[in-house]
Amino acid sequence: MTRILDVLTAVREATPLVHCMTNTVVPEVTANVLLAVGAAPAMIDLPEEAEIFAGLASALLINVGNGSAEQHEGMRRAAPAALAAGKPWVLDPVAVGGLPVRTQLARDLLTHRPAVIRANASEILGLAGTSAGGRGVDATDEVDAAVDTARQLNADTGAVVGISGPTDLIVSAGRVTRVTGGDEMLQLVIGTGCSLGATVAACLAVAEDRHDAVVAAHALFGAAGILAARDAKGPGSYRELWLDALHALTPAEVVELVNIEEA
Repeated sequence: MTRILDVLTAVREATPLVHCMTNTVVPEVTANVLLAVGAAPAMIDLPEEAEIFAGLASALLINVGNGSAEQHEGMRRAAPAALAAGKPWVLDPVAVGGLPVRTQLARDLLTHRPAVIRANASEILGLAGTSAGGRGVDATDEVDAAVDTARQLNADTGAVVGISGPTDLIVSAGRVTRVTGGDEMLQLVIGTGCSLGATVAACLAVAEDRHDAVVAAHALFGAAGILAARDAKGPGSYRELWLDALHALTPAEVVELVNIEEA
């Protein structure tokens, strides 16, 4: 638990700059979430600029959901630039598996060794080619169904794999961690999963251990989800309360609210 506390504290102290190449539905909520957790957002998609900025930012998020051809070109330039500069980057393979353009893009990006792959179970299976993916952005597979595939992706790419679900599962070489928190209302708010990928990137930028960074981000989101549900009357108020909780929760409160199990 101490390592998780250290990661969350370090994000607040360091204010890492996160380069977000994300889908057109969620830039605003992603930027607001990063500000709430203590990081700084930057949205730069123009290929010529994305390639440069990926080496300057603290970390990079690539979210392949609902992008343009120009943005995809920027992603293809930014990922190797981040790798060359030694900056960690996160791949969020939104709705990969059933849609051919984004699926090929995500698979091609794996060659540039993301530090983390963050997705739901169906997206993990779709990325690996063992499933056609889920129902759009929604998973149709249980988290545990993707464990073996997550282990193989980790072995092939070196990436820590974070699988979102009722209980989140984080997989890396020799480690499996389960994080239980959140609330069903999170599924009714746009951008929660996408902004989780950005928060993972923020945690990666300051953490000594990548696995701990992914656990810390999932724990923070789970704790905020629990806290927001206490007073929410519906999705609208829940979104506001969740964002407030991300900002207000102390690291100690986060680990008290969620259940973290190391297998």
